[in-house]
Amino acid sequence: MLYTENALNILTIESFKGIGKAKINSNLKGNEDITEIIDFLNKFSKENISIFEFENRKENFRKILEKLENSCDGLLAIGDEDFPYIRGNVPDSEKPIYIFYKGDIELLQDYNKNISVIGLLNPTEEIIEREKKIVKKIISENITIVSGLAFGCDSVAHIQALEGGKTIAILPSPLSNILPKSNQQLAYEIVESGGLLISEYYDDVQNYYKLSQRYKERDRLQALFCDAIILIASYAQNSSNIWKDLQGEKLDSGARLAMGDARKYNILRAVMYNQELDLDNPMFDLNRELLQNDDVVILTNKNLNFIINSIKKENTKKVKVIQKNLL
Repeated sequence: MLYTENALNILTIESFKGIGKAKINSNLKGNEDITEIIDFLNKFSKENISIFEFENRKENFRKILEKLENSCDGLLAIGDEDFPYIRGNVPDSEKPIYIFYKGDIELLQDYNKNISVIGLLNPTEEIIEREKKIVKKIISENITIVSGLAFGCDSVAHIQALEGGKTIAILPSPLSNILPKSNQQLAYEIVESGGLLISEYYDDVQNYYKLSQRYKERDRLQALFCDAIILIASYAQNSSNIWKDLQGEKLDSGARLAMGDARKYNILRAVMYNQELDLDNPMFDLNRELLQNDDVVILTNKNLNFIINSIKKENTKKVKVIQKNLL
């Protein structure tokens, strides 16, 4: 497993009470010496920390990394040369500070173009076929598909991308315990085909609340590691109140969160929607809701071509340019 002393330092720094992504991203660039690290920790942490204590905890993390040797290719942190490029305007509190990976980490560099494709857990066959056509078009343009390895639309996106393209799966779990378990084989196939698995976690969680928080954190990564994000289909937050057949059901929320994060980061957002086909389908409630925002575009063939051609160009103002031309 590859990692630098800097990555191990960042991993250790975050473990102290009162230290989170915001403080680290706002105050550290990576590769600080031990004196600078201790000064930082004693300024912001709720603990009084010595060099000895830091080094002791660091060695414990080194042992943790040794146990991940078989499941993980490496760990990268801020300050490392190959640390992934973050798209969009992301607050310091939401920028990742380290990433565990398996596969081709270069797929997250700025010269590689990525489109996230997300959606619900239980799409119909008709929705699946429409999604496959979209993904097939994207990978034909040498653009990488990003998704979350979940059931339904995520799995469809990854599987279709394997047919001649590359895909990145972002996990809510450590690489040593891929979730969902029934998609572990798909995860292995992604790596074997030249793709990438990434995670912010080295350990498991023991309760539902913490796991649900990790899913939310996973959703934001789907937005900040892409040049554009496409919603295939999803229920809205109030769908169970609108549709009689859905009353009392717990519906998907991950797509809603990822699309919300993309808006916050100024990442281009598009939705699959056909007025004639989808008007009375609750699976497109979120799509209809998002189309009320002036920054969301309908994914027609023409618009998809324009999005692909635009993000392949080096244009720091591409989001506003695309929106202006499509709306």
